[in-house]
Amino acid sequence: MAFFGEGAFRFLEELEENNERPWFEANKARYERDVREPARELIRALAPRIAPLTPHFRADDRKVGGSLMRIFRDTRFSKDKRPYKTNIGIQLRHEGGKDVHAPGVYVHIAADGCFLGLGLWMPEAPLLEAIRQRLVADPDGYTAIVEAPSFTAVYARDHHDDTLKRAPRGYPADHPLVEELKRKSHLATASLSREDVLADDVDARLITRLEAGLPYLGFLCDAVGVEM
Repeated sequence: MAFFGEGAFRFLEELEENNERPWFEANKARYERDVREPARELIRALAPRIAPLTPHFRADDRKVGGSLMRIFRDTRFSKDKRPYKTNIGIQLRHEGGKDVHAPGVYVHIAADGCFLGLGLWMPEAPLLEAIRQRLVADPDGYTAIVEAPSFTAVYARDHHDDTLKRAPRGYPADHPLVEELKRKSHLATASLSREDVLADDVDARLITRLEAGLPYLGFLCDAVGVEM
């Protein structure tokens, strides 16, 4: 039996057009039935599959505080006051929780595109520096990971909007990995089609993609000093 049905995408599409509290409250039962509960079922299915691969990451199906991210947007510091996110976000966090700054695993499901993501988005300066130092210490190891056919066949890393214009201070402009050193985020994304998300075995499809990215995730975990 499939986790998600077309109703999930219909809800997200309609929410995009009706992103206001009265509409959401009137359609809350649809959200629970078509979005929230299928997402929690998927998280439960992923938990035993993830444990042997990444023992220190957790798939937590709790309604609040678990892997399923809140649908409510934080609008306090944003000019965009729309109250709801129009995607399903599932984050597999490190077991250290908020006390550990670690790379993450993220599943994004939206009407305009779906993907599995790995890595760190805009990490704080000490973590970014730790990654840079690891890149300099092991350039060959890193290159072997990100250029491996098993990785490039699945993952894209063309997030050039999160890069410095020049090499970071203290690093040579002619370093072989200067483009990696300039990154402000270290991310890899594996695309998911709508058919993937609607498939009975979407959990297995996610795990297949995750397996292809484990060396990359492991490199980042080692760089920032956490166990994978």
